Amino acid sequence: MASPDQTPASLAQLFAQRRGRVAKRPAPTPQADRLGQFGLLFTEAEPTEAEPEAQPERPETPVAAAPVPTAPTVAPAERKLWSVAELVSTLRGRVERDYADVWVEGEISNCRPAPSGHLYFTLKDGDAQLLVVLFRRQASLLRFRPEDGMAVLVRGRVSVFESRGQLQLIGESLEPRGAGALQVAFEQLKAKLRAEGLFEAERKRALPAFPRTVGVITSTQGAVLHDIRTVLRRRHGCMNMLVFPAAMQGATCAADVLRGLRYFNTSGQHAVDVIVIARGGGSAEDLQGFNDEALARGIAASRLPVVSAVGHETDFTIADFVADLRAPTPSAAAELITAAQHRVEERVQALEARLLRGMRFQQMHAQQRFARLNAPATFARMADVLGRRQQRVDERRFRLEAAMRSLLQVRGSRVRELGSRVQAQDVSRGVARAQSRSRTLHERLLRVGAAVASSERQQVQHADNRLRHAGESFAQVQRARVARAASHLGALSPLAVLQRGYSLSFRANGTLLRSADEVHAGDTITTRLHRGTVGSRVTGTETQRENEAG
Repeated sequence: MASPDQTPASLAQLFAQRRGRVAKRPAPTPQADRLGQFGLLFTEAEPTEAEPEAQPERPETPVAAAPVPTAPTVAPAERKLWSVAELVSTLRGRVERDYADVWVEGEISNCRPAPSGHLYFTLKDGDAQLLVVLFRRQASLLRFRPEDGMAVLVRGRVSVFESRGQLQLIGESLEPRGAGALQVAFEQLKAKLRAEGLFEAERKRALPAFPRTVGVITSTQGAVLHDIRTVLRRRHGCMNMLVFPAAMQGATCAADVLRGLRYFNTSGQHAVDVIVIARGGGSAEDLQGFNDEALARGIAASRLPVVSAVGHETDFTIADFVADLRAPTPSAAAELITAAQHRVEERVQALEARLLRGMRFQQMHAQQRFARLNAPATFARMADVLGRRQQRVDERRFRLEAAMRSLLQVRGSRVRELGSRVQAQDVSRGVARAQSRSRTLHERLLRVGAAVASSERQQVQHADNRLRHAGESFAQVQRARVARAASHLGALSPLAVLQRGYSLSFRANGTLLRSADEVHAGDTITTRLHRGTVGSRVTGTETQRENEAG
């Protein structure tokens, strides 16, 4: 403890002592230096080496204060520089390690299914919102369709979308809050198919009244098949039954039932009149295969009537709504498809009982009437009735014989008339007449042909003579015209002038000379005579001499 006479340390000395103690602390670990300032935000308290217990401060030796105290020089701390990608990547790795499996509850907003199969939406509550993405594999496993405003519970891992620096939750599973996932998927598919009209009564077909063969799609291991077979034998023993084994629950249930529908619709060898899809009761998960959209559309597209007998009377599936008839149980389905046959049998039995009662009543009534009648009077009345009937028979016999005689007379007269007409028109005489006419016509045709040929030859010869004379006359006329034209042309031809002793002179370039002024002494000229040409050279012209004399 410092004595009272010692001088207290100044502020500069205390600051220097504090800096010295800070400098003695251990350097930060490489991990803390790597994470930097943001790493400090998420770094958990890690156990460190035991620090030495704080020792009480020893009294410092008083130092005489200098007249002007000088503060010690402190080296500036080195800065850590981060790139954006490095910082975001570091944050992403830290967040994905610390929040690898979280459950988040909220309300869906801005739900956007992508063409690639991924599902994007925003999960929000009253205070914040978080982007959620379900990749294609996880989205395909959903049993319901997420919609805006739906309260859900999302399980996944938190990550950072580096391209945007955005915090997001990569979902692994999605469950609706309130109603279960199966119920939500059921209601959504039910609303969708109802909007398409697959539940309308006008689309559904009536069952055949008297089916001969029924196709049953069910499991061969349960009691359903036994119940259906028992009811059919009891109500309609002549009906045939074909069974298509199929899984009635599990992942392959819908595919197996759909395969059975296609088999019965396309099989020509095993033709059925109606199809029954039968299954016993079970939980909603067990009956989930009958809420499949592909199976519902396969039932709607079936060309054969389909009866849905799935579960108990309180169980409803999408197949029940789409099928042409819904039966509460498989046994009830067997009763429904044999109802018409059973009603017919009941009607026949009722009519048979009624007929027996009527026969017994008529027999009793006849016995009573016979007991009241007198035997001699009855026999007399019967003889009278027989006599009247015999009289009517005789009368009708007489009328029949008279009608037959009259008809035979008419037919005999008709036969005789036809015989006389046949004799009048004897065929042999007609043939002879036809042959005579044919020969006559042949002779006439030959004579006419010869006459026509002779006339034609004369006309051709006459025409040939006329043509020959006309050609000779035309040739003479044309020759005369040509001779006149030739004489006229010869009179006008320059050659005729040359024949009378004249000549034509041409210069060296071939132009005709018309005046002596066109040539000069020394020029070469060519003179055309009646026969041949003469070349000459000009020695002089009279026109030149006259001009010089003048």
